[in-house]
Amino acid sequence: MKTHKRRKSSREHGKGMGSCGTGARKRRHHGGKGMSGTGKRADQKKTLMTKLYGNSYFGKQGITSRGTKRDTRNRINVGDIQNKYKSGEVNLSTYKILGKGEIKDKFIIKALEASKSAIEKVKKAGGEIIVKEIKKIETPLVVNPKHAKKEKK
Repeated sequence: MKTHKRRKSSREHGKGMGSCGTGARKRRHHGGKGMSGTGKRADQKKTLMTKLYGNSYFGKQGITSRGTKRDTRNRINVGDIQNKYKSGEVNLSTYKILGKGEIKDKFIIKALEASKSAIEKVKKAGGEIIVKEIKKIETPLVVNPKHAKKEKK
């Protein structure tokens, strides 16, 4: 008859380190390898992802469709022009002028585009906005010769 029972904790030491007494370590569940398990329901690797990327890793970010293009024109408000520049001639040829804010000084502004309210406010102050004209290239209508009707002689 056995008088000394071996404790369970000593059995859990196991032969290989980290096996918890079950033998092979490869059978343990890792939650996937690499970036697997980091998706929408990323419970097993959520702490790792938040540590590496912060909270911006989860959820949708930005526009996902390729077809929509962003409007990348530079914009500036009339009130900002009043604050940044002295009265006189201002060259903002890559900007669209918007009408937010007040303008008191006389400005002559060269711009790519301008809103109606911005033009009115600058004219009221005694200045003007010179808008750059964009030439539209007209492409000739090309008719497929297969579908063109033949003229009768």
